[in-house]
Amino acid sequence: MFRGVNAINIDAKGRIVMPTRYRERLLQENENQIIMTIDTDERCLLIYPLKAWEVIENKLAQLPSFNPQARRIQRLLIGHATEAELDSHGRILLAPLLREYAGLTKHAVLVGQGKKFELWDENHWQERRGQWLAEEASQANADLPDEVKVLSL
Repeated sequence: MFRGVNAINIDAKGRIVMPTRYRERLLQENENQIIMTIDTDERCLLIYPLKAWEVIENKLAQLPSFNPQARRIQRLLIGHATEAELDSHGRILLAPLLREYAGLTKHAVLVGQGKKFELWDENHWQERRGQWLAEEASQANADLPDEVKVLSL
């Protein structure tokens, strides 16, 4: 499982360095192969280990092709999916189109989300996190699904 929030930098060539604590798992389970794509709900990137992405890609490919919403999701997620490999220093080259979509410049935040990562522009992450925290404080448990209401943290 990938967890935690990590402040990282993007170098002049558009590369990030994957934090050391994640590298061994990516190497052992995925031979340093990752897939990056866009998030369709937020201006951030999704980074999947290859094996986790293959499961998702198979599910996306099985969606009905005559359903306009399903085709849109397929076009966006599979269409933007970009293969990458961690180099010997743990660096990943971010495709220019993906960097542009997420507004990534110099400072970024890598957020572990279990089976994947989200990569955010640092300022955008700070802004959205503040909004989410404010929403949580004002709404309390009003809109939580029943499955979440029974969790004990």
